[in-house]
Amino acid sequence: MPTTLTLKNIPDFVYDRLKLSAQAHRRSMNSEAIVCLEAVLLPAKVTPAERLARARELRAALPKGQFKVRDIAELKRAGRP
Repeated sequence: MPTTLTLKNIPDFVYDRLKLSAQAHRRSMNSEAIVCLEAVLLPAKVTPAERLARARELRAALPKGQFKVRDIAELKRAGRP
């Protein structure tokens, strides 16, 4: 049985982001809040093979020769103390 939850003292910027997200996804604020909570609290189980396949798809979609492993490593380190 679904339970009702009332949230108080939501910061304005969080409320505004939730509202924009709900509008973008054509959902009610309530439905968007549930989707956000589910995404954080019930993450989808992704197998290592699925994660690797997705990484390969993303890499294949990059323009050839634009990114080198060395460049990617530098970008990862950028901004780290």
